[in-house]
Amino acid sequence: MNLMSPKKGTVYVVDDDEAVRDSLQWLLEGKGYRVRCFESAETFLSRYDPREVACLIIDVRMAGMTGLELQDRLIERKSPLPIVFITGHGDVPMAVDTMKKGALDFIQKPFNEKELSELVERMLVHARESFADHQLAASHEALMAKLTGRESQVLERIVAGRLNKQIADDLGISIKTVEAHRANIMEKLGANTVADLLKIALGSTPAKI
Repeated sequence: MNLMSPKKGTVYVVDDDEAVRDSLQWLLEGKGYRVRCFESAETFLSRYDPREVACLIIDVRMAGMTGLELQDRLIERKSPLPIVFITGHGDVPMAVDTMKKGALDFIQKPFNEKELSELVERMLVHARESFADHQLAASHEALMAKLTGRESQVLERIVAGRLNKQIADDLGISIKTVEAHRANIMEKLGANTVADLLKIALGSTPAKI
């Protein structure tokens, strides 16, 4: 019987110590998690799928790109991936710094099986929330990208509560032109009412692209 359940999410493990990778994989797969192991940060980055609901366990110290550098790369990419660091006793102050950058926690060697399982489950709950927010933000950005520069200016003023005449005065265009832009904005964003338009513009509801 296969205990692994992709619906629970994926646990990425990045560590250059094969024994640690094998130990974590055996432990986590035994708890029903899907586990993918990588021997280096570089290999992980080349294969990581940002569309996958997952969490990441990284060793602080590795040959080549370190765990800290990998965290920085993921921050640059605006990745929603929850991160936990594996640390030795001497790495604890360094691990605390990683938490200031957004890491959820750090695990000290040797691992406590119960604590590790609880931490992974907490990370995956966080991952599901983070990925949902990330997808909503990406959907919102894609919608906003459909607008021209002038339409974005008009939408900004609609959201601010400006009337068509006020928008026309602000932008030095006619009221009819404002109305035309407004109609185009409603069509491009799939809004049927002004209330819909405000919700979409403020990113408060998911919208179909």
